[in-house]
Amino acid sequence: MKHAIAKTLGTTLLGLGLVGGPASAAADQIKVGTVAGPETDVMQVAKQIAKDKYGLDVEIIEFTDYVTPNAALADGSLDANAYQHEPYMKSMVRDRGYDFAIAGRTFVYPIGAYSEKYDSIEELPDGATIALPNDPSNEGRALILMHNKGLLELNDPSNLEATPIDIAENPRDFEFREIEAAQLPRVLPDVDMAFINNTFAQPAGLSLDDALIKEGPESPYVNLIVVRAGDQDREAIQQLVDAYQSQPVIDKAEELFKGGAVPGWK
Repeated sequence: MKHAIAKTLGTTLLGLGLVGGPASAAADQIKVGTVAGPETDVMQVAKQIAKDKYGLDVEIIEFTDYVTPNAALADGSLDANAYQHEPYMKSMVRDRGYDFAIAGRTFVYPIGAYSEKYDSIEELPDGATIALPNDPSNEGRALILMHNKGLLELNDPSNLEATPIDIAENPRDFEFREIEAAQLPRVLPDVDMAFINNTFAQPAGLSLDDALIKEGPESPYVNLIVVRAGDQDREAIQQLVDAYQSQPVIDKAEELFKGGAVPGWK
C-alpha cells in the first residue's frame, strides 16, 4: 500500500484491515509509522543510518492523525511507530486494550500556547477563548501548564488527563474549545490563544520562541518508539532505536525544530 494512500485514507482503510498489509517478518526489514511532517523527516535520517550501519531496510508509513498509527501497530500492519509520548500511549492501552511496549525514546517536543492577537500572556483578556488539543493526555498537558502559570486551578494538577471539567477555579472566565491537535494551527486566527504541539506548530510556521507560555526541557512528555509487547528486544527494533538515537538525527531535529526538540534519551 503506497504511503499516499496510508496518509490520506489511513483511518478508513485500517477499518477494513488494509493499511500497509502485514508488517515485515524479514529480519532485515521493518515498517515504522510516523506522523507526516518534520518528525518523518527526522526518521528519514534514522532510516539511512540503519541501512548504512546494519543493512536494515526501514519503510516509513506516514499518517495524519494520532489514533491510526496505534491501531495499525496493534493489528500488525506496522512493526513500530514513533510519534507519541508515554501518557498518551498509556491512555490508549487502557482505553483500547493494546498490548504495547516501549523500545526506545526519541525527543521531547514541548507544547506551547500561541496567539495571533496578543504578544504576551499578560495581554490575554478575561473571557479569552483558548483552544486545547482534544486527545486524552495533551489536553491535560496544556491545562497543567496553565495551572503551573497561575492562570487557573485544577482539582488535581497531577492528573495528566485533566479536562476543563477538572478545573476547580477559573477566575478569568476563560472559555475552552477542544480541537483535534492537527487542526489547531488552522483555528488559531479564530481564538485568542491555542496550545499547539511542536509537531504541528513548526510546519505551520510557528516558533516555540514566539509561544506565550511553553514547557521547558524538564517536560515528562518524551516521545517514544513503541512496539507490540515482546518485540522490544527484537534485533531489528534495537537497530532502529540505535540508529535513531544518534548525532545525525539530533542535528536534523535541531535544523527542523530550531531548539524545539530535546533528546529524550540522554
